[in-house]
Amino acid sequence: MTNTPKTICIVEDKDDLREALSMMIRLTDGYQMTGAFKNAEDAIHHIPDIHPAAVLMDINLPDASGIQCVVTLKSKFPDILFLMCTAYEDNDKIFSSLKAGASGYILKTDGPAKIVEALDELFAGGSPMSSSIARKVVASFSGLPAGNHLVQRLSDREEAVLHCLAKGLMNKEVADSLQISQGTVKKHIQHIYEKLHVNTRVEAVNLYLGRTK
Repeated sequence: MTNTPKTICIVEDKDDLREALSMMIRLTDGYQMTGAFKNAEDAIHHIPDIHPAAVLMDINLPDASGIQCVVTLKSKFPDILFLMCTAYEDNDKIFSSLKAGASGYILKTDGPAKIVEALDELFAGGSPMSSSIARKVVASFSGLPAGNHLVQRLSDREEAVLHCLAKGLMNKEVADSLQISQGTVKKHIQHIYEKLHVNTRVEAVNLYLGRTK
């Protein structure tokens, strides 16, 4: 018995890129393309009927921004996952996206393999981010108070995994760095979330940096 494909919609105003992303999803096992839209208005109108599992969302759209689109849809459909896929790296857009309800933020320049890896991580319960984006998020927490006792509950291996996450590494990169499997990395991350009482890697890194400052 095969698993049901995870349904994906794309919101991207550039025709060539929208088609390239759509083709990437169609060619990836385990995923199904269910809609592609060139602006927020079309997305807000059609996505409720499609109700995809996740949406790849651009930010710079011709009418309302991708961030506004996420705000509108996430408030009505909190179960839909949103992954920002954009060219913007400035802090305001990053944090506005996360505040709006996006679960991850990656750059278009990362390429198809990274985007698919980010989707895999998204559905595994993670918050995928490009390395440069993760570093900006990490830097924003640099003023946190030290001494979080929850982090002390982690095993040495779990803390090593969390240290890699704090450097902005994605699951495959963590696995390569620590010479363990991606499945083992996912298990460690799950245990980290449970021990720290958090739901995302941003929150986990937040606590970690609070301890190590």
